[in-house]
Amino acid sequence: LKAAKEHNIPEDLNKVLENKVLETVSDLYYVNMSAVEMTCLDGSDEEGIVSKSVSSHSDLIPGVYEGGLKIWECTFDLIDYLSEAEIEFTSKTVLDLGCGAGLLGIVALRGKAEKVHFQDYNSTVIDKITLPNVVANCLKEGSRRDSGDSKPPLKRPRKVECLPDVLTKCRFFSGEWSKVSQLLLSSHKPLSKYDIILTSETIYNPDYYSALHDTLAQLLDRNGRVYLASKVHYFGAGGGIYLFEKFFEERNVFRSSIVKIIDKGLQRCIMEIAFKDSS
Repeated sequence: LKAAKEHNIPEDLNKVLENKVLETVSDLYYVNMSAVEMTCLDGSDEEGIVSKSVSSHSDLIPGVYEGGLKIWECTFDLIDYLSEAEIEFTSKTVLDLGCGAGLLGIVALRGKAEKVHFQDYNSTVIDKITLPNVVANCLKEGSRRDSGDSKPPLKRPRKVECLPDVLTKCRFFSGEWSKVSQLLLSSHKPLSKYDIILTSETIYNPDYYSALHDTLAQLLDRNGRVYLASKVHYFGAGGGIYLFEKFFEERNVFRSSIVKIIDKGLQRCIMEIAFKDSS
C-alpha cells in the first residue's frame, strides 16, 4: 500500500507554475499534460510513473499509477451535474477523492467552500498537476496571459498573484485511500468530517471497493453526501456502477441512488451516496 503524505504548498508560487502551459476547459484552467510529461521524462518524476505509463502504453498500472495524469470524461459529467443540480458548496468542507487534475475540487473552491482537500494515489500527480491547477485557478485576473486565438488559449502565467486566503482553504494528500484516512484521522490538525466528497472514475477496479467504502465511512460527515461519476462498465478492469452499487448494498452502511444517466457513447452515471441513517 502506498504510504500517505501531505504536500505543502510552496511559499514561492511562481515555482509551482514555472514552465507550465495553461489551457482552459469548462471555464477552468489546467496545465497542459503533454508539457508536464515532457518535463517528467527529464527526471523530475521521482515515482517514475510517466516513463512507466509511456513504456507500457497504459493509463493504469495497478498499485503503481492510477490514471491521475489524464482528465477522464466522467469528470466533466460530474461538473455539469453539480451545476445543473445547484449543489451548494458555501461554507462546506469538501474532499476531491482520487482528484487527478483536481477540477472537481476547484469547482467547490469557486463555489465558496470553507475547506477543500485533494487526494490522489500518486505524489507526482499532486505536485505536477493538481497543485499547479489549483494555483492557476486562484490567480488574480491579469496574472495570466490571454491569447487572441479563438481556440481555448495556451497561456504562460505572468508573476503569480493569488486571491487572498483561497489557498489557505486547501490541503493536498497522496497515497492509498486507507493510508490517507489514517493520516487525516491521526493528524495533529483537527479534522472535521467532509460535508461533500466528490469522486470520478474511481470504481473501475472491484479490488478497490472495500478500501473506498471504508474511506467514505470514516471521512464522510453523518449527514454528508458523496457524488460519484462512473461509466456503467469498465471493460478490461471489470468494475462498473451496478457492481459497485451491489457491493455497497451488501455492506448495508450507505444508501445510494443514480441521479443522472448520460447516454452519449459508453453509458455513464452520476450516483449520490449517503449514510442510511442520515437526514
